[in-house]
Amino acid sequence: QLQLVESGGGLVQPGGSLRLSCAASGRTLDNYAIGWFRQTPGKEQEGVSCISSRGSTRDYVDFMKARITISRDNIKNTVVLEMNSLKPEDTGVYICAAAWRPYTGFCMKNQGWYEFWGQGTQVTVSS
Repeated sequence: QLQLVESGGGLVQPGGSLRLSCAASGRTLDNYAIGWFRQTPGKEQEGVSCISSRGSTRDYVDFMKARITISRDNIKNTVVLEMNSLKPEDTGVYICAAAWRPYTGFCMKNQGWYEFWGQGTQVTVSS
């Protein structure tokens, strides 16, 4: 069974940066597309980024695409979401998810596409 654990969240001032990690155990990640989602207060969970199983495709939500970068290291079994120029409205729980998609070069930011979910890491942007 694939298990995902997020880390790297915390309290950061507006304009600051965070590097979120999604570490997998139980299986290797190289056949899984990975998505990052966030749950912000008062809003439904939304997808912010995804990366295909081999890393050939990366997708970002429009309102964050200039400020975030997703990458993966299949040897380390980890996917990283780097976030810059953070704003107070970015505050929320950031969750990674995995979808079994070997031999595919695409990913999706839709929740229903993913089978495995982590517990999330809290990001708080405040002065």
